[in-house]
Amino acid sequence: MKKLTSGSPWKLILSFTIPLLVGNFFQQMYSFTDTLVVGQILGKDALAAVGSTGSLMFLMMGFSMGLTSGFAIITAQRFGAKDYVGVKCSFATSVCLSGIATIILTVINLFFLRPILLLMQTPDAIIDMAEAFFRFIVIGFFATMICNLLSNILRSIGDSQTPLFFLIISTIINVVLELFFILILKMGVVGAGVATLLAQAIAGLLCLFYIYRKIPILQIHFSDLKKIKKEDLIQHIHSGVPMAFQASIIAIGSVILQSVLNSLGTDVVAAQASSSRIDQFAILPMMSFGITMATFTAQNWGAKKYKRIIKGVKQGLLLSIAFSIMAGIIEICFGENLVKLFVKAKEVRVIALAQTYFNINGSMYWILSILFILRYTLQGLGKTAIPTIAGIVELLMRSGSAIILTLFFGFIGAAWAAPLAWSGAVIILMPSYLISHKKLKRM
Repeated sequence: MKKLTSGSPWKLILSFTIPLLVGNFFQQMYSFTDTLVVGQILGKDALAAVGSTGSLMFLMMGFSMGLTSGFAIITAQRFGAKDYVGVKCSFATSVCLSGIATIILTVINLFFLRPILLLMQTPDAIIDMAEAFFRFIVIGFFATMICNLLSNILRSIGDSQTPLFFLIISTIINVVLELFFILILKMGVVGAGVATLLAQAIAGLLCLFYIYRKIPILQIHFSDLKKIKKEDLIQHIHSGVPMAFQASIIAIGSVILQSVLNSLGTDVVAAQASSSRIDQFAILPMMSFGITMATFTAQNWGAKKYKRIIKGVKQGLLLSIAFSIMAGIIEICFGENLVKLFVKAKEVRVIALAQTYFNINGSMYWILSILFILRYTLQGLGKTAIPTIAGIVELLMRSGSAIILTLFFGFIGAAWAAPLAWSGAVIILMPSYLISHKKLKRM
């Protein structure tokens, strides 16, 4: 356990972010290895099939991360205030609500998977493979939720290293199982889905075992679940659901974008599949700094160290923007070589389309870095309304840009959808943060 309420803010933010960044890197390795192994072994159509479900996977993962991150903010606030009984109660409440959400989402997705893929205009040549792969992702959603909940709760009490260690183990297992299922058992894209399910389940079980051996304040029993009060449920729902909604809004925009791209053919889908995987790695530093700011802000808010929050946000912004510029340069300069990890060198059109995506998105990452810091800081302060509105604006701009710009400019128009959406969200978040900034100075 680690308190973020004393010491140099930038050093604490950086030291907390680095394990989180590496952990997020390995989290992304699930989809990366899916794409890499499938693309190189099974070919372009299989790559497009897995890629066509990427936005749906992002929707489920985003909802899970958002919901459990919102729950963890309450835990972090109570930990910062040294309310350790409240920490255990918060964890018990989070477990209860996460279980209910998992059951509902799994049932809905299993029943409507095929209609959703049809609605997204998934090409006929790949729709059966896409459905077979994603069905196992849906079945394994319980493992995703367990893994995200326990990892976020551990981070809320200042432990960002243990979830990293378990993610590394599960990622290695994922790679080994994918190769085994695809190369040895000849299971095709289904093998990638099964491997991801099993690997995430192992990561969740390892986190659970660690908590019950090492973290007394998080050791809950069935009797603790029966003690949950209505007020605790309402507080956690108020924190978790808006963050899940925000993540879902962003993901829905990606689903709409994917639907538009699916109508442009297999080459475009393959280009999007490979470039988006690399893009997800590139934005990890910005996202990790944002998540760190949520924990940093929540703990210091609980400890009533308001001046420290202001100082931390300034230093967090500088660090995040610096990393975003480096990520953009790397992506633009080495994009073509990175895409060749997923497709063969002869796929010239796919590689060229992906490089166009990198040039546009990579040059705009600094806007995304500001977005993450502001959004997560406001959430750490317990303010959920404005980030939710910003998420809605982001959805509208991403969707509108994807539909309208793609109509006139094709893939280039689709590539501009994300940067325009980031800009719209920042315009909404900035005034709210400035108001909160003034309030913190007065307090």
